[in-house]
Amino acid sequence: MEYLLAIDQGTTGTTALLMDCNLNKISQASVDFEQYFPKPGWVEHDLGDIWSTVLQTVREVTKHVNPKKILAIGITNQRETLCFWDKNTNQPLARAIVWQDRRSSELCEKLRAQQLEPEFQRATGLLLDPYFSGTKAAWAFENWSDIKTAYKAGRLAAGTVDSYLLARLSGGLVHATEPSNASRTLCFHLTKHYFDKELCDRLGVPSDIWPEVYPSVGTFAITKGFPGLPDGIPITGVLGDQQSALLGQACVKEGSAKCTYGTGAFLLLNTGRKPAFSKHRLLTTVAWALKADDYTYALEGSAFIAGAAVQWVRDGLKFINESEEIEALANSVPDSDGVIFVPALTGMGAPYWVPQATGMFTGITRGTNRGHMARAVLEGIAFQNVDILSAMQKDMGKPMVQMNVDGGASANNLLMQFQADILSVKLRRPKFTETTSLGAVFAAGLGAGLWTDLSDIEKTWQEDRCFEPHLTDEERKRALGAWHLAVARTTYNG
Repeated sequence: MEYLLAIDQGTTGTTALLMDCNLNKISQASVDFEQYFPKPGWVEHDLGDIWSTVLQTVREVTKHVNPKKILAIGITNQRETLCFWDKNTNQPLARAIVWQDRRSSELCEKLRAQQLEPEFQRATGLLLDPYFSGTKAAWAFENWSDIKTAYKAGRLAAGTVDSYLLARLSGGLVHATEPSNASRTLCFHLTKHYFDKELCDRLGVPSDIWPEVYPSVGTFAITKGFPGLPDGIPITGVLGDQQSALLGQACVKEGSAKCTYGTGAFLLLNTGRKPAFSKHRLLTTVAWALKADDYTYALEGSAFIAGAAVQWVRDGLKFINESEEIEALANSVPDSDGVIFVPALTGMGAPYWVPQATGMFTGITRGTNRGHMARAVLEGIAFQNVDILSAMQKDMGKPMVQMNVDGGASANNLLMQFQADILSVKLRRPKFTETTSLGAVFAAGLGAGLWTDLSDIEKTWQEDRCFEPHLTDEERKRALGAWHLAVARTTYNG
């Protein structure tokens, strides 16, 4: 029996998943790492911590199998997070600047004032926001002398997390990425399929810092010097985490959609072979590229905080000891009793794009207790997706009737039912909800030739539960009115 190994490098930790070639789960392991917040609005990761968790999780999932039986490795990763390392030694040159980080807000405002946002949107499908890697790179070149020194010395390697992992897995022989990650940088041209020097010049970023772009499936590298694994295992699939979840949800046909509830919430709609540019401040992105000339695109709406809000309830408010306990606490009351929570803990994403916005509870009274606040947090996660779906439906020109859901928070039945109610859309949860890791397995298998067609992937999807909407139009309208009033207050304060 041969195996496929997925490395899922996320915002708060790393997961490794080992499956056999019949998609039976052999083992899975996850390890969290520390988050660094050096200043308000700044979020950083230590690349040494990231690599350590990769080593730990891979070691754990392979300890009872012969690692020589691993057919191929797939990688999926937090996307816009920017890494800098020494191409000669593979050692980090700075902490990674995380996708949630807002330090380049001032630069984005300056570029918008120069009327450059339409140009960037036409070329990259993205808006000018600190979310994306390009403005983080511009900030680093302006403020971190070690980065400029390394670049001048010809030692600087830069890229998203997938590029760093490929470098480490290959013993430093590869500096590569693929289109779903490259398309999140503000520097990659969506239809020309390369890092565009003119876009880089607009940002003040050298265009030669970026990796070589390979198709999403195929051989990127082979392992060399990875503790616990033999040399020569091919890495044959790489996808950004949300695109990986889209593949893991078998959303391979145009018009199919999913929402992943991880640290944030991410709605993606497969738009087929041509990019669909949003008129309602959504993002156009690459879903995957099966070959150099075979691209699939998606529309995306991103809410920066979803599961992270539950972590904040656990670690910040100390209302619960484990994240899973929030459902029982929220179910201790019949409703939120008028309490609304806006989860703008790291600004607001689509379709608002207000990086300075902050989180807010409204409607608190003497009668408010922890149960009401916990329920409001779950409802706030769901509410923010309404505005994204509304924008997506306007861009599509038709309503969406169903959507697949996945990610850790999709196991929360209260949240999923309220999400279906407030979206007025049927939600389908698969039996295997860790679809981000599963997408990396699929990508690795496609790249290794185990599967030859996306229809093979589509046949694997199995439903666990369907959540049907139950709110009346009047109840939904009243709830959304309270939500939008709270959002107006949040963005005003921002």
